[in-house]
Amino acid sequence: MTHVTQVDTFIVTLPRDVPYLGPLADGEHVNARGYIVRKGNGTLYPTVDRSVVVRVRTNDGLEGWGETYGLCAPRATCELINELLGPVLMGQDPAQVETIWDRLYGLMRVRGCVGGFHGDALAALDIALWDLHARAQGCAIAQLLHPQPAPRLPCYLSGLPAATLAERVDLARHWQGQGIGSFKFAAAVSHEGVLEEMTALREALGAAAEIMVDLHWRYSADEALALAHRLAPLRPVFIEAPVKPEDHAGFRRVCADSPVPVAAGEEWYSHYEFGNRRCPGLAFVQPEMAHTGITAFRRMVALAAVTGGQAIAPHATIGVGLFLAASLQVSCAVQGLWRHEWQHSVFERHLPLLDTTMGREGLFYRPPSGPGLDAVPHARFWQHAEPVT
Repeated sequence: MTHVTQVDTFIVTLPRDVPYLGPLADGEHVNARGYIVRKGNGTLYPTVDRSVVVRVRTNDGLEGWGETYGLCAPRATCELINELLGPVLMGQDPAQVETIWDRLYGLMRVRGCVGGFHGDALAALDIALWDLHARAQGCAIAQLLHPQPAPRLPCYLSGLPAATLAERVDLARHWQGQGIGSFKFAAAVSHEGVLEEMTALREALGAAAEIMVDLHWRYSADEALALAHRLAPLRPVFIEAPVKPEDHAGFRRVCADSPVPVAAGEEWYSHYEFGNRRCPGLAFVQPEMAHTGITAFRRMVALAAVTGGQAIAPHATIGVGLFLAASLQVSCAVQGLWRHEWQHSVFERHLPLLDTTMGREGLFYRPPSGPGLDAVPHARFWQHAEPVT
């Protein structure tokens, strides 16, 4: 029987000329460990691109690759894999990947570890196991999930990383000139004001442009609703993450009363979290593969289908491309997908780190279509990877 014999973890670090979301604002600084606290949402970000990559090997010589968040304290995630999850995974059959997910998830449930670093560690391993499972079958992951997966996926441009509103508008105009018509901007760096930025973008891009606003959990329910009413005449497609993740009651209220559709789900690690938060008025569900892995991602999509009325709009964050490959593989087997996020300051820059067939053409991703993930580290990847034991 095929079984797991080895699990390895790596931290991959890639320098950036401009920090994620854009240049530092007045009053922001890089601390001694290389992190910024963004004033707009009080969240910690590194000045580099960083992720955690895992390699899982089996007794018959197969390798599976997975990836998760490594933006903050990546060694914590590696330690959870090396100390807790990896040893339990030894001897397991990768074909039983969903059963394994349940088992690994449950290991620390009574200790309150149902997300966070533990969830990220589980996501990386889950992706690697699905990679192994599909490779053993000689097909792409998408082909395991659907007899005719979509050959391309619609996407939207995410982020306008420039210092001033005028520069962000110019950047959006540049991309519109390249044929892009769907944009999301970040309230955390809307230093001149969210309403002001939405107004300027609508005026510059025209009535046909799709514009979304990521509110980065920065508002109370009252504040989010007041802002939504001011934004409504400008017709944003959605407001994302309007209130703090802990504010379940406020979230339900915003979903019920907002005149603008609401999107959420980036920070949800499992179908359990989605089940606790689903409510009338939630319009877009945004599973993040780096948090969920493939198993929980699929279960969230299935729960949305049962609930009804919610479009699937997968989130995409910083990574070398392995978890994005997983997200695209699963997304091209999803019915009712709206658009998949495209981090334009990350995707094309990191693509040369992998051997893969995935790519992007205009407002469409080309999903990977080869065996497994159809994404394995290229020689360039190893120049940036540090093994963690």
